Amino acid sequence: MKFPLRGVRVVEFEGLGPGPLAGLMLADMGAEVTLVTRPIKANAAGVAERLGGTGPNVLQRGKKTLPLDLKQTADRERALALLATADALIEGNRPGVMERLGLGPADCARVNPRLVYGRMTGWGQTGPLAQDAGHDINYLALSGALHSIGSPGGPPVPPLNLVADLGGGAMVLAVGVLSAVIEARTSGRGQVVDAAMVDGAALLMSAFQAYRQQGSWTSGRGENLVDGGAPYYGTYETRDGRYVAVGAMEPAFYANLLAALGLDAATLPAQNDRSAWPALRERLAAVFRTRTRAEWEVAMAGREACFAPVLDIDEAWVHPHMVERGVFTRFDEVLHPSPAPRFSRTPGRLRRPAPVAGVQGPEVLADWGLDALAIERLQASGAMHRP
Repeated sequence: MKFPLRGVRVVEFEGLGPGPLAGLMLADMGAEVTLVTRPIKANAAGVAERLGGTGPNVLQRGKKTLPLDLKQTADRERALALLATADALIEGNRPGVMERLGLGPADCARVNPRLVYGRMTGWGQTGPLAQDAGHDINYLALSGALHSIGSPGGPPVPPLNLVADLGGGAMVLAVGVLSAVIEARTSGRGQVVDAAMVDGAALLMSAFQAYRQQGSWTSGRGENLVDGGAPYYGTYETRDGRYVAVGAMEPAFYANLLAALGLDAATLPAQNDRSAWPALRERLAAVFRTRTRAEWEVAMAGREACFAPVLDIDEAWVHPHMVERGVFTRFDEVLHPSPAPRFSRTPGRLRRPAPVAGVQGPEVLADWGLDALAIERLQASGAMHRP
């Protein structure tokens, strides 16, 4: 089977969050992603655990693993041997860590001038916060995104770690690496891709930065069009204590929503009279509380009212639309989100389960052209568990 990224070779250095997700996306699209991990020790039963614990780690699917102790000269040389024929590298350490290991951009460029060096950090490679610790919530806070999420009069609400970590981090890193790989194929020269979660979070706020400067977005939480302020764009509790979501911004969809709720627009404030939004929200809330979530699903079917039930994770797996479209795939006895986006001619697919740490070491070294003696020595060192 052909893949969009067939023939692209990536070395990913073990990390958390956005780096692994970016590597997963590339692997789903056919890139050969080798994950360099810390040396593996077998557990008490003599069985190497899957990376990330004893349970399945969806973020490692499609990859092969190679345990190396990068503080040891011989293993560092093996890493450089892989990078000599790689298209791209992904790492998520604090600035300066890879340089101290002898695997910084300049070190790698000496063995492979066309290597794309993808760096994933929270604060970026430069700036006064570059060496500070942080997590998704901190990068969101500095970008202005976190302040904008929450209820009026309430505290800012973290939107899981989806926005800065995975959206502004992994997605931006993947786009940056692929862009640089394409450029390197014409120039013959690699470059550093400095992907910072704080940059990505700010980028995702582009539309709202514009609205604010246009004067159509306030600085208050829950006062605006898509932050839960507008009564026709938000969530409502149903009679059974569950929730539904509506996003009927356009006049036609709003009219359909009112019709489904049995409300007469003539008896209500104007749709975009912001001063009346609290009162309008109460009217809508009172109606939604009269039926269960399932009853509203039936009532809203085919209405074109921008309506959806608010599902929990377990429910999302079995919703008819998600099932028919194949949004989730059962693979290796685990439910995975299916590869995205979808390609008409060269689709991505799930090829390998999350690897058992260390088992693939000899295979990986052979794939990347290391000699048999080097493989033998690495096995003898005990760094790679053999089943």
